Amino acid sequence: MMGSDSDLPALEGCFKVLKALDIPFEAKITSAHRIPEATHAYVKDAEARGCACFIAAAGLAAHLAGTVAGLTLRPVIGVPMAAGPLNGFDALLSTVQMPGGIPVACVA
Repeated sequence: MMGSDSDLPALEGCFKVLKALDIPFEAKITSAHRIPEATHAYVKDAEARGCACFIAAAGLAAHLAGTVAGLTLRPVIGVPMAAGPLNGFDALLSTVQMPGGIPVACVA
């Protein structure tokens, strides 16, 4: 999952590795802020279809990983994206400083 289509080029390497390992995956652009209902529906639908793990990439406030983690018991990997005037530092802090009970693994 990614917060914006501008995140897509940075995730191409991830897609290549998943393909090389024959791990099925989907790429979905969604937003914790702009379309929260669609994000919630996608997570629940993906769970129902057997999704084993979520990778959530987002920049700036980077609330996507935390939103997903609040909706599922499946593992969530947050990927802070370089964006904005802080070049991703804000996204990194948003991803590693989740509130208690919202487990997100951070990979940068």
